[in-house]
Amino acid sequence: MIAVYLFIALVIIQRVIEVVIANRNAKWIKAQGGYEVGKAHYKYIVALHGVFFLSLLVEVSLVNKSFMLWSIIPLVFFLVAQVGRVWALSSLGRFWNTRIMVLPGAKVVAKGPYQYLRHPNYAIVITELACLPLIFQAYWTAIIFTVLNAVILTTRIKVEERALEEVTNYQEVFDKRNRFIPKYEE
Repeated sequence: MIAVYLFIALVIIQRVIEVVIANRNAKWIKAQGGYEVGKAHYKYIVALHGVFFLSLLVEVSLVNKSFMLWSIIPLVFFLVAQVGRVWALSSLGRFWNTRIMVLPGAKVVAKGPYQYLRHPNYAIVITELACLPLIFQAYWTAIIFTVLNAVILTTRIKVEERALEEVTNYQEVFDKRNRFIPKYEE
């Protein structure tokens, strides 16, 4: 059981490091003349992710299931998502953030996974919120937070795309790309 808690703790530490990076990037964008949009719903995203980890820890503690052979499937998806996360974040560089930060006149990043779809990082978060609990048979956490995340992302993506369309070349660059699933041209 200690290995389970250690694994979850490592994911939480990763998220804390990402928040530190996001705050640093936000300061940089603001210094360049950028600003934040979507502040009203950001607190719900933070709360969702915080309660997700709490729920996961509680359910894992109560369920007390052992690692099962089929757990390898969500584990592989989760680990692949981590590679995708690093790829997406490093592709955006200083423009990556947990908040919606926009810089008027900036050219949107269209490299890395962004050359294939509009929101690879959100696709990764969707995968993580579903797969991490499934590794440990925390089914309620997987179901509830996948649904809640979908609700929040519906609002967030609209706000983000609208803001980027207003002050960057977002529409021009991403017009022919899907949000979550790569589109293959024939």
